Amino acid sequence: MSSIGKLVKQAARMQQQMEKVQSELAARTVESTSGGGAVKVAARCDGTLASIKIDPAAVNPADVSMLEDLVLSAVNQALTEAKEIANAEMGKLTSGLSVPGLM
Repeated sequence: MSSIGKLVKQAARMQQQMEKVQSELAARTVESTSGGGAVKVAARCDGTLASIKIDPAAVNPADVSMLEDLVLSAVNQALTEAKEIANAEMGKLTSGLSVPGLM
């Protein structure tokens, strides 16, 4: 029975550590740009966007599709980097174990 008790305590401790890491990841941001800095995106490492900044010079009503591509590119780059950081941080916690549904 003591083995089960130790396992439960270890699981509770791991859950607390995971919550702490997730909270830290929500506060951590990465930034990506496209179009030579015309579009800047900041993403949180919890997978959400923090901000999108667009240089007014990049806004051309005659070429909206270019601006859309620049925004999409910067967003995808920022979210990819944020996910890589989150996976690395959670991987430290789980010691490389693959836990389904964790991230």
